[in-house]
Amino acid sequence: MRTRTESLLADGYRLALVAAHHDTPATLGGTARPCAIRVVYLLVAGPPDSRIELHLRLDPDAPAVPSLAELSFPAGRFEREMHDLYGIEPTGHPLPRRLVRHPHWPHHWYPMRADAGEPPPFGDPEGPYPFLTVEGPGVYEIPVGPVHAGLIEPGHFRFSVVGETILKLKARLWFLHRGVEKLFEGHPPAAKLPLAERISGDTAVGHALAYCLAVEDAQGLAVSPDAQRGRAFLLELERLHNHVADLGALCNDVGHSVLHAHAGRLRERLLRLNARVTGHRLLRGGVHLGGTRLQAIPEPGELQAAARDAQEIVALALGHSVVRDRFTGTAVLPTNAARDLGALGYVARASGLPEDARLAHPHYDLRGHLRVPTHSGGDVLARFLIRADEIDASLALLTHLADTLTPGPTGTWPPPPRHTGPASGVGIVEGWRGTITHRVELDDNDTLTRVKVVDPSFFNWPALPVALAGTIVPDFPLANKSFNLSYAGNDL
Repeated sequence: MRTRTESLLADGYRLALVAAHHDTPATLGGTARPCAIRVVYLLVAGPPDSRIELHLRLDPDAPAVPSLAELSFPAGRFEREMHDLYGIEPTGHPLPRRLVRHPHWPHHWYPMRADAGEPPPFGDPEGPYPFLTVEGPGVYEIPVGPVHAGLIEPGHFRFSVVGETILKLKARLWFLHRGVEKLFEGHPPAAKLPLAERISGDTAVGHALAYCLAVEDAQGLAVSPDAQRGRAFLLELERLHNHVADLGALCNDVGHSVLHAHAGRLRERLLRLNARVTGHRLLRGGVHLGGTRLQAIPEPGELQAAARDAQEIVALALGHSVVRDRFTGTAVLPTNAARDLGALGYVARASGLPEDARLAHPHYDLRGHLRVPTHSGGDVLARFLIRADEIDASLALLTHLADTLTPGPTGTWPPPPRHTGPASGVGIVEGWRGTITHRVELDDNDTLTRVKVVDPSFFNWPALPVALAGTIVPDFPLANKSFNLSYAGNDL
């Protein structure tokens, strides 16, 4: 297992997902097989699109896997997650402490196992979380959260500081373990599409599409070219309104509230456009199993006007000396660190890594029409510029795709009957934050037995403390917004 994984990583594959499974006769469609703990490793590369799964069956009485943390930083986090939720021991892990389960969670209760039962009483069996203490003359700590003043979800940040300089930041997440993956189990795929849309509220299209692609892969269902184009169109609409909002928020964090207001004005126009296209401002209901539902197609002139508006906001921001000065050199994520941590999306591209699932794992062929921008600075300015460039690229794609679309539904569901027996499928999508991966398993009756969800924020959260080392405390809001990671997508 270790040798095979090491070989694939050396060949340019990345570890996209690790999913634990607790197989029972019920989840196997009634097949008379003993209960077992199983782990699936998904490694991907592209272009061309390449996906390899490695399956490891474990002893159900003492489940353990050899740790791959020395080969892959994301692997170490997946292993800690599996230990917390399934009780699988990662032997040889360099940092085996809890990741998902906070200290007040009961010992030896693993909520994702089929035999977990009702939770025992919660308490405080282990005491406070073992934060690394930085000591020395003049060092002090600043705790922030988990409850914040705004509408964001809970997360705790602990700064070790000298003067105003951050020596170390520790981010503590998973304050809301919602049991999302468990909520899929035992239901027909169509019934849980609304859940997929709500995994991370600002990424309705990205998660819905990854889920649909995974189910369609398991079903062996081919989606029509019209549906593929419609899905690509919706994905770019979602990327567009989120990037515009981030441009304004970044300007606001350095005191340029006027540009924030103008970005908010443009985003409102885009949200109203979304509502015309799908009936929902966040584009819910646009993607369904087997196809899409588009109520309207925007006129090219409307998209071109949005492009000019966005370009003017960017030009005004970059032409302001205070804005550019605060962005430049702040919270640098070096290329090597981004690569080692497995960073995805605009965080990776701002550090010089041209990672983009639209080309590596295409659900619609955009070759010749998609330009993937990169910047090498790795700072707040680079992450601002990547968003600006992606807005231009998305608007160009939207203009191209709009000429090929007509309002109305595409595709049909349910699909024609497939062969009997359990099946699995994978969906990979370049959401606006980065690559989203879903893996599903279905039993003989086409009922979901397991859904594994990986939001890009799971990969990108560890990069934030690295980028913040050596910055100053007042720059934390700006740096944090430049990453703009999802709590909900991480705290499943």
